[in-house]
Amino acid sequence: MTNAGLIIRTLQSAGVQRLFGMPGGGSNADLIEAARLAGLPFTLAHTETAAAFMATAQAEITGRPGACLATLGPGAASLMNGVANAFLERAPLIVLTDCQPGRMQHQVLPQSEIFEPVVKWTGRPTADEAPQALACALEAAETFPPGPAHIDLSSDVTNAPAREHAPRSRSAHAMAPAAIPPIVAEARRPLFLVGLGGRMKNIAALCERFSIPALVTYKAKGVVPDRCPWFGGVFTNGTLEREIIERADLLIAVGLDPVELIPRPWNFRQPVVSLAAGPMRQSQIPLAAALTGDVSGLLASLPLGPSEWRREEVEDLAAKQRARMRPPGNGLVPHRVVDIAAEVYEGARITVDAGAHMFPVMALWPASQPNGVLISNGLSTMGFALPAAIGAALLDRAKPVIAFTGDGGLLICLAELRTAARENVPVRVIVFDDGDLTLIKVKQQQRGYAPDGVRIGEIDWQSVSSGLGVRAHCCTTEEELRGALRESAGHAGPVLIAARISTATYQATLQALRG
Repeated sequence: MTNAGLIIRTLQSAGVQRLFGMPGGGSNADLIEAARLAGLPFTLAHTETAAAFMATAQAEITGRPGACLATLGPGAASLMNGVANAFLERAPLIVLTDCQPGRMQHQVLPQSEIFEPVVKWTGRPTADEAPQALACALEAAETFPPGPAHIDLSSDVTNAPAREHAPRSRSAHAMAPAAIPPIVAEARRPLFLVGLGGRMKNIAALCERFSIPALVTYKAKGVVPDRCPWFGGVFTNGTLEREIIERADLLIAVGLDPVELIPRPWNFRQPVVSLAAGPMRQSQIPLAAALTGDVSGLLASLPLGPSEWRREEVEDLAAKQRARMRPPGNGLVPHRVVDIAAEVYEGARITVDAGAHMFPVMALWPASQPNGVLISNGLSTMGFALPAAIGAALLDRAKPVIAFTGDGGLLICLAELRTAARENVPVRVIVFDDGDLTLIKVKQQQRGYAPDGVRIGEIDWQSVSSGLGVRAHCCTTEEELRGALRESAGHAGPVLIAARISTATYQATLQALRG
């Protein structure tokens, strides 16, 4: 066995489901061939960043590392946005890049130095060091907080015979029992704030058992289903959720990571008790106590009792939030696109791109399971939704995945429509088509500026999609949209649905969310 074969076998043992990339020669070819021989599928992406998004989506869904590869020089440089996304989304990702052996200079960049600020480990091993380097990368990627790790591999390393090595084992870090502060037992109206580190399934049961409502961050959508009577709304550190927070006397942050929050000062008066898998470096949230360890175990150990919250009160507060995200408007307005898609594709997993459309989607989509909504939140990058949907759909081809994107975000990763067609995955790409970078336009207008540099223009989505092998529909009314969604429901491959929307309600939406 060569080192390439050993690397692939180790990745499989770690739970990697598929390898993604835009390959070159050198070590890339060795790894792809080794993956073929080992039965690990490889998916060709059309940008390196998209490959990282696809792998990251699989990591978030499975809880095990994703893996992507890129060639040296321009390929490695093009990976940066995808690696940065995994870093700020706390997703375990193994990044494999090619490099020149010896002292060559053609296409040579300081790749380890480029990635070092946004990875948890980076290395360029010799042939003898390759097994240990991969073990270090996996350990770093999966240790709290999870994130990307990078290995530079030249072809003389991947082609070298593999040396025997001890099986990888995860290190166990013993933690002292958490000292739970008295304010937990004394609270009469506690409120859960569930973040990306709290994506487990027992929180909804706790809400029901103790009559405690929960707010969820974008990354935690679905942990407490939107239709659960104790779902209190989405938490962003914004304005929309303020009323329910003001009625609480204790905030229990479950896996809440400040990377998820709007970057504005924390101005809530209630004490905050944090439950997290490990210590976090942060200064945004003033904590009364920080308990670290197994989050499920920490939750089970809390001295909770029946609260003074009333079910009807929580349901009314959540309904008021949703109502504010449905301002009146003429034509095909963004929140109706979300509502109609939910009618047809109830229970589907969705991916969401950054942009103005993101706000009604995240507030109104009725998520029902953890990781049922995938979004770039910490980084908030455009161009994420389509590649992430492809990665998700490749884990389960039986269930459609809905990608909500703006026209600007889709143009960034347009070539991945060809990836979706080639893989024949059941992805439904819903484009909020308005011809502008609308969120930036709204922000310009709020500051009294002219809306300059944000016009995209008209796009013939049917022609573009058809040329890439994807069925497309263009809709201007609710009836047309509903019909296109219903017609697409039974289609085995990808479908693009361009909804020509009115943007008149976005100002009110943004005001409701952020004040």
